[in-house]
Amino acid sequence: MTTNLDLGPGLPHGKTPASKSPPGLTLTVRDRRFAREHALQRGWAGGDPVASAWLTALSASFPRGEAMFIDAVKAHRDGVPPQLEGEIRDFIRQEVNHSREHLAFNRAASEAGYDLSAIDERVAALVAMTYTRPPIVRLAITTSLEHFTAIFAHQFLAFPEHFKGSDSELADLWRWHAVEEIEHKAVAYDTFLHATRDWPEFRRWLLRTMVMLDVTVRFITNRCRDALELLAQDGITGWRARWRLTAYLLHKPGILRRLAPGWLSWFAPGFHPWNHDDRHLLDRAAEPA
Repeated sequence: MTTNLDLGPGLPHGKTPASKSPPGLTLTVRDRRFAREHALQRGWAGGDPVASAWLTALSASFPRGEAMFIDAVKAHRDGVPPQLEGEIRDFIRQEVNHSREHLAFNRAASEAGYDLSAIDERVAALVAMTYTRPPIVRLAITTSLEHFTAIFAHQFLAFPEHFKGSDSELADLWRWHAVEEIEHKAVAYDTFLHATRDWPEFRRWLLRTMVMLDVTVRFITNRCRDALELLAQDGITGWRARWRLTAYLLHKPGILRRLAPGWLSWFAPGFHPWNHDDRHLLDRAAEPA
């Protein structure tokens, strides 16, 4: 993502825009471990190779991506309001745990016969590219990807059929991750608001809009490519693999179709992650099933 536009001068002595996070919101660091004692099976997601490939492709991208998120937020945490300072600490602790558990999941997937090496190389190259960008652009990339993880998390909790028939402990891993992604969905965004507090609103909106469009193309393109590669390892190739993946993403369960409204909300001038308060999903999913 590059931006060479002159977006205008900043405003001196800016004040951090007020967070719209719900009063009393807390981030709970749940230090849990999953599926260490039994092997992951191919088709672990309800016996569906397409769901298994898509979710495994997502997992393969998480550890490196979450490390980048942590670095991007830490680079802008100096001088943030006390409440946000505490949220950043909990955000980092949650993301560290997520990375650890998805590294374990990815190792189990490799032991089950999935070759994730090419996927990991592509993710590593994309993450390395973000470190060539200015820190504020890397933070904007983080806010965009955190919005993706939050709207995916909403879908995983709102529609339990995503994990129907799945290995119960692995389904718990994804629900646990989803709960904490919703809890901290505004931390990177509020950090971005603080970092750009001297900017005109239009300049801030233009940067996050440009970055989101770029991130969306890269995210969807690469995750589909990764999932198709994993499907090929299960012997599902060509038009049949592309058709089945498209049907999974857009028809049933149709996760990309269902998250479209949440994705579009990003482009509203008054957007904030907590404009959509979905804390009701947390109560029934935060604890083990």
